[in-house]
Amino acid sequence: MSMMVKKITDPAFRTYGRIIEGYDLSGILKGMMETPVPDDVVYVPSVSQLEALDIYKEIESNVYGQMPIQIGYCNGHNKKLNAVEYHRDSEINIAVNDLILILGKQQDIVSDDTYDTSLMEAFLIPAGTMIEVYGTTLHYAPCHVTEDGFRCVVILPRGTNHDLDPVEIKSQEDRLLFARNKWLIGHEEGGLPESAHIGLKGDNLEV
Repeated sequence: MSMMVKKITDPAFRTYGRIIEGYDLSGILKGMMETPVPDDVVYVPSVSQLEALDIYKEIESNVYGQMPIQIGYCNGHNKKLNAVEYHRDSEINIAVNDLILILGKQQDIVSDDTYDTSLMEAFLIPAGTMIEVYGTTLHYAPCHVTEDGFRCVVILPRGTNHDLDPVEIKSQEDRLLFARNKWLIGHEEGGLPESAHIGLKGDNLEV
């Protein structure tokens, strides 16, 4: 059964993130039209053409408080949750066209690193909207609204989602560390690599 999709103006969204206004997004929205929209999902952490735009320095200076960032994208066609991830920092998303995010709370991960997907909520991010997704918000690839698929700008601290160096396991959470600054919990139906921790309980949510 498909999820109910809420608007980001719904008070429920405040738990997970906020809308960011005041920035001219025209250049990056235009630049994103050059990026591919495959039949599945593609994620590219850092794109030099997008990072050459004026908005790169504006977001790095203001939104991230002068911490180094990267601008990439997540594009494609998707209708299911498949996994959840979180970072130690907020993620900025810019919806190039309408898309849906399925969101949850890191605080609801239980002691054995499992998470009940029935706790998640879905939100429509309208085209041309920039949002902050808080660091404690569980999220994954967007879902498309139309058969044209989705294009989504993804801005994160530089190095996030790049390949991970070998890690000595010190605590239980370390099992979830899947890439740099990326902790991941997968669903058994999500088609993730064998190295992913499978801990999502309940339905592989669909919109």
